[in-house]
Amino acid sequence: MDFEASCPAFASAPWPRAAAATLRRVVRSVADVADGLRALLLCLLALLALAAFSVQAVDTDRIVKSAQKYGPTGVANAKALQQMMASLAGKDDTTRIKAVNDFFNQRLAYMEDIDNWGVQDYWASPLESLGKGAGDCEDYAIGKYFTLTTLGVPHAKLRMVYVRASIAGAPNGYVAHMVLAYYPTPEAEPLVLDNLIPTIHPSGERPDLLPVFSFNAEGLWQGVGSIRANGDPMVRLSKWRDAVMHARQDGFQ
Repeated sequence: MDFEASCPAFASAPWPRAAAATLRRVVRSVADVADGLRALLLCLLALLALAAFSVQAVDTDRIVKSAQKYGPTGVANAKALQQMMASLAGKDDTTRIKAVNDFFNQRLAYMEDIDNWGVQDYWASPLESLGKGAGDCEDYAIGKYFTLTTLGVPHAKLRMVYVRASIAGAPNGYVAHMVLAYYPTPEAEPLVLDNLIPTIHPSGERPDLLPVFSFNAEGLWQGVGSIRANGDPMVRLSKWRDAVMHARQDGFQ
């Protein structure tokens, strides 16, 4: 930094020669330090960006590797998931939730647990569902949840929601169902990611769904509001705890 060139008044001021020379050296030293700090900051920001990119790459590679135990269908679907996740790097949440919602709605065929797993109720991890190429409502929601959190969407913005879905011809007029809710802000009306209706809508536009309770990896709520229910979801919901454990073992966050 040439202080005299940038401040002509300094050069023409009637300073004693020794004092002026000393002041010039001090100013130049300060400028050199500032330039050095700026360079260091830019370097640190670049390293942080590189580290974030590397973590993401390692995670998706781990997911594909983990898919090998679920057979050829699992590997093929995991590679497609990896490509989709890579395409969403740097995208906003709106783009991410639409892409992830579409991916699982298109990749999974609906199948009841008794036909898919041989038991009445099983909550599959994302790779378990992709290995089968099929799942029920919980499996769609779980796959979307963990793909979004792995992409960097905070757990606090997502909730699994147990609902009563109005279905024509169903006993009592409704069926038990699970969807994923996305909250842009804590007090915002959530958006509903569903496999019954593939397009995403605000919860107010889904009068066919009656929320009973909601949960994520951090808490449990009554309905979809802010009223907390008692207990740890990892303790009260054993199937959820198992799904979280399996998803994290496979490389999801």
